[in-house]
Amino acid sequence: MKRIDNRRYDELRNVNMTRNYLKHPQGSVFIEMGNTKIICTAMIEDKVPPFLKGTDTGWITAEYSMLPGSTQHRKIRDAARGRVEGRSQEIQRLIGRSLRGIVDLSKIGERTIWIDCDVIQADGGTRTASITGGFVALVDALNWLYKRGDIKYIPISNFVSAISVGIVRGVPMLDLCYEEDHKALGDMNVIMTDKNEFVEIQGTGEESTFSKEELYKLLDLAEKGNNELLMKQKEILRDIANLIEKNVETKGENNE
Repeated sequence: MKRIDNRRYDELRNVNMTRNYLKHPQGSVFIEMGNTKIICTAMIEDKVPPFLKGTDTGWITAEYSMLPGSTQHRKIRDAARGRVEGRSQEIQRLIGRSLRGIVDLSKIGERTIWIDCDVIQADGGTRTASITGGFVALVDALNWLYKRGDIKYIPISNFVSAISVGIVRGVPMLDLCYEEDHKALGDMNVIMTDKNEFVEIQGTGEESTFSKEELYKLLDLAEKGNNELLMKQKEILRDIANLIEKNVETKGENNE
């Protein structure tokens, strides 16, 4: 079946990540996946939530928002609404969980790393692109701490990325744009590490059910897409990626 943008059913949209996109954050990335465009930043705060005070352990948390002009119809700002939209709360919790799962928080001291993901243009897959770009911003922030001598090594156990998959007109597809996502009878968001392990799977039958066979096909597509995204992350991070892999092998023993 021909897709809207002439991609194969198992093909990612064009992916581009620009590091150091903003001046002030310790880490910042502009990620583009097709027509979805998001600015992800990582900023470090020298304090932790009350429940972590005195534990010598850090925290990673996230905020997610869509700018008013990111969709066809103006998106109301959370500030104007007076509360964070339920969908935004769900997504920012997902981003936080996904990134905390691959960092040894006991090695960053009593610091909070804020991951802010601002969607400037939405065309499907905003939560998954936020995780993929947010990870790169997080790595740059941790590298900033490492170069300053504030931490002994970059305490990342795995690279992590995320992608959407779905069943559109009976065909399992990778990396859905908005029109495909809108028409999907079932869709999933799959977060994975570079060890082919799952961090989280969100899946639902929108207007129909799907079989175990279809589920396995979607997971295979997600694995393929995530492996490609993980390779792109490693390419863009270059020397830092090599340093992380070395530290994963030694668990930072040479730096303790």
